[in-house]
Amino acid sequence: MGNRISFLIGNIEFEAELNDSDTANAVWLAAPFTSYTNIWGGEIYFEIPVKTRLENGRRIMTPGEIAYWPEGQALCIFFGPIPVGKGDKLVAISDVTPIGKVDGPIEILESVGDRTKVTVRIA
Repeated sequence: MGNRISFLIGNIEFEAELNDSDTANAVWLAAPFTSYTNIWGGEIYFEIPVKTRLENGRRIMTPGEIAYWPEGQALCIFFGPIPVGKGDKLVAISDVTPIGKVDGPIEILESVGDRTKVTVRIA
């Protein structure tokens, strides 16, 4: 089992399991930290105190996947269709580094709005 982090976004709380990438480890080591959300279709993203290069980058994501976006120095949580996607595909705006997956149902993320406080902690 990999490292785990928890998210508190507004009144929504959930956990995620991180993979064994260097980027996931950097995010885990940086916790706890607080930021504010941005919403882009079915993606929540927010700046984090981690600056690292692209690692195992890709653009096609799956629901519930979490990734680091080097260009925005941001963490991204994918839960639904994104404006640049084709049909029901979740396509990031540019290559991202997959770092983990949300535990449990992701439908709760649909209620998150822009500029909502998010806190990330070690679970």
